[in-house]
This record gives sequence, C-alpha cells and structure tokens, in this order.
Amino acid sequence: MLEVYGHGGDLETASLRYGIAPGEFIDFSANINPLGPPPGLLDRLRDALPGVVSYPDPGHRTLTLLLAKKNNVDKETIVIGNGAAENMALALLALSPKVVGIVEPCFSEYATLSKQFGAEVRSVFGTEERAFKAEPADVERLIGESDLVFIGQPNNPNGVQYGLDELRLFAEAGERHKTYVVLDEAFVDFIPDTNRQSLLSELERYRYLILIRSMTKFYAIPGLRLGYAMAHPQLAAMMRDKQVTWSVNLLALIAGEYCLSASEEYEAATIALVAQQREFLRDRLSRLGCMTWPSEGNFLLVRLPQGWSAKGMQEALGRRGILVRSCAMYPGLSDRDIRIAVKGNDDNCKLLTEMERVVGGVL
Repeated sequence: MLEVYGHGGDLETASLRYGIAPGEFIDFSANINPLGPPPGLLDRLRDALPGVVSYPDPGHRTLTLLLAKKNNVDKETIVIGNGAAENMALALLALSPKVVGIVEPCFSEYATLSKQFGAEVRSVFGTEERAFKAEPADVERLIGESDLVFIGQPNNPNGVQYGLDELRLFAEAGERHKTYVVLDEAFVDFIPDTNRQSLLSELERYRYLILIRSMTKFYAIPGLRLGYAMAHPQLAAMMRDKQVTWSVNLLALIAGEYCLSASEEYEAATIALVAQQREFLRDRLSRLGCMTWPSEGNFLLVRLPQGWSAKGMQEALGRRGILVRSCAMYPGLSDRDIRIAVKGNDDNCKLLTEMERVVGGVL
C-alpha cells in the first residue's frame, strides 16, 4: 500500500515503488482544487522570498483580521495553524481529553492525534444506507460518553454533510455534557453557500464548539500548510496558548492573505467545476460497475466491482502513473473501497480510461 504515513498524496513513496518521477503522476489520492492556486499567487510568493531572512509575525495579525472579516466573527475567535491538523492537535493539547469520540469512517488523523496525546478513542459508525453518516442518536450518545468528539462536515472520505438540525443537536449535546464538539470543515469551501451546512453564524451560542477549516485544499497550497479554527474567545485563547511560536511560516501567511483576496470568479469557477466533474465521474464510474455515494466535496468514495480490491486497483493504476487512495484501512469500509479526488476533465477522462482498461483485463 502507498499510505505508509496514513495519508494520500505521498508522491515520494509512489516514485520509489513504481519508478516514476514524483511530478509525473496524476494524483487522485489528495483532494486539491483542480484549478490550482489563485492566479498570481506563485508570483506573489516569488516576490516575497527575500523576506525569509526575517521571522514571521508570531501573532498572525494581518491574516487573523482578514479571516475574521471573511467569516464575520470576532478576531479573538480565530486560531491560525500550520494546516488544519495543527488546530486539531492544539485542541487536544489545550483540553486534555481522556476520551475522544470519532464517527467512523473518518479522517485518520482524529484517532492518530488523540492516541498520540494519550486519549482513549471510542467510535460510532455510519451506515451505507445513510451514505456512511451515523445515526444522530448514536452521535449524541457518543458525545455524552466523551470529553471531545471529532465530526467531519463534510466528512472525509464520503463527502457527506449532516443537516443543520443534526449539527445543532450535536452542539447542544456538547453544551449539556460539557463535551467539546469539533466540526472539521476542511472541505466546506467546495460547497455552494446555498447548500453549505455550518454553525458558523451561530458560533457565539456555543462555548464547547470548535470549527476547523483548511486553506490548503481549496486554494491548492498543501505544501505550505495553512488552516484555522474558530471557537469561543476563551477556548480559542486556550488553543493559542499551546501553539509553538512561529509554527506558521512567512510564506504560508502571505499566501493566506493573498488567497483571501482571490476573485469571486476563481471561487465560483472552482465550485462549478468540481460539481460538474463530480457528477460526470459518478456517471462514468457506474458504467464500470462501481458504486459511489453522493459526495458534496471534491472527492468521491468508490466501491470497486466484485473481484477487485482497493490494493489491486491502486497497484494497477500506480504502474500507469495514476494514484488513488485506498480506503481499505478505514474502519467501517471494505477492502474494495477507494477514494478519488475530483480533478479537471482531461485528468478525469484519463483515470476513467485506465480504470476501464484495468477492469477489462488490459495489462
């Protein structure tokens, strides 16, 4: 398997395995905006390179103000981190939960980080009938049994959202039980505003709620690592107090500031392209005998036809220069499940062509 570090996008491991240069793969194993970074960002970063001789702002002040304005929240609610994963770690460090609840299948880092910080991990499981969303009563019970609970919104790897009423149920359960509810909204920017289910506008009502977002996926800068959390000011301060000074580098801060000035056309084009290509992929994959679920993110959970394993498909496509994410190690999924990113039409057609050849027995 390629996920030796537990994640997709590992081009170095793939290169060593298949003898192909890292830059020559078409990488469907990492869920990044197919349009690439906002126009002009790379030029801005080149211009900023002389600044690396100085320390970055340890208070992240400019980016904090921009994020507060964008999300219509007080700046004291913002915690900027070295990727969304650092914000998850800061929540665990600040709150020291003894029991962490997770809703499987989900992003592997929830359990990995929790165990690294000494917490016991308890799970509830989504069902195929609910597109791998858990029953709300099961999540509510998990909140009552835990000190902190992670919930993907939309969830990775299935891309499905909980509704607002369900989210309120979870947040209110957190308030009653004094359990911190962490909603991981890393992929929410790919969802049109009219379909987006988020408690952002109600954040001030909940003292035990943390929203975590990523800037690396939507703005295609995963190599820079940039994310942020939003929470009650007291809770946000507790997280910032645990942060290593200068954990967010100068170029990441500059990139974040630039991305927030990206045109509405770039954002609208991203959302439209992902929605169109996601449905195109679902249709074509069904013709190959694959099963998919109604994702709202920039990725699809795919169940391969009988007779094919995730490992076998990953290996066959890898030899052809195409990387997909095996989901065989996700609790609650099967050894036939893979996840693929939604990319541009040319790349998507290449994936479909090669999968058709593989399934048809063409070596």
